[in-house]
Amino acid sequence: MRETPATTSRPYLGYGLGLRTEHYDSVLQRRPAVDWFEITSENYMIGGGKALHILERVRADYPMVMHGVSLSIGGTDPLDEDYLGQLKALAARVEPEWISDHLCWTAMEGQHLHDLLPLPYTEEAVRHVAERVCRVQDFLGRQILLENVSSYLTYTCSQMPEWEFLDAVARRADCLILLDINNVHVSSHNHCFDPLDYINALPAERIRQFHLAGHSHNGPIIVDTHDQPVIEPVWQLYAAAVRRFGMVSTMIERDDNIPALTELLDELQRARTIAAPILKSSAA
Repeated sequence: MRETPATTSRPYLGYGLGLRTEHYDSVLQRRPAVDWFEITSENYMIGGGKALHILERVRADYPMVMHGVSLSIGGTDPLDEDYLGQLKALAARVEPEWISDHLCWTAMEGQHLHDLLPLPYTEEAVRHVAERVCRVQDFLGRQILLENVSSYLTYTCSQMPEWEFLDAVARRADCLILLDINNVHVSSHNHCFDPLDYINALPAERIRQFHLAGHSHNGPIIVDTHDQPVIEPVWQLYAAAVRRFGMVSTMIERDDNIPALTELLDELQRARTIAAPILKSSAA
């Protein structure tokens, strides 16, 4: 297990939420006690209209980060230059603290599959993904964050566990990591590994953001649906991650069955309550 470097320094935003259309009015009218918002990049890659107008109003009051679902960084199709151009243009408009996407593939032969599909954990895949990440970072002029995805299958050709693969890609590409705590829990259940092995193996200096979310059970498999509250084992894993990595910007992710904003604010307050004594103890 790596020790968390005492001098690890990272930008820290506090506790945030995903900006969802269902909460536009509440956010604009109430200015809730949220430290920052994350937007889904693709929802705002448009020429104009109400969504961009609201985005600009929210951005005037809150820091933002951009989170994409279509980069397909692990795919074999050429990188989509039109998509990257739109992403860069949106970043110029939003001025986000950072930009993230998923360590996966999402398209093949020009067809978007609308799913976050896992990669084989091989040295060849590390080289392939890292080379593409470097090209994306050069184009955007900044480091990006890669998020671990939930998975429901494994490849017989894999040569290493997922956490070693994520570590290797981040180091070779010199990119950062968005650690989704729920995805670690989901995959650990589906593939029968200890989630603490995952948490303890990652390089602390590259962790920039946490996601917390809920999921659903489909028989023996857990599916990452983002349509339920965060469950107790995920909160416990979050506490372990805070002990391991320290102060990391944290957000609640809810994409379906979206409740009133007050319910998500309550979950966000629980994240603060869990983290506060751990961070205080580590600073003592």
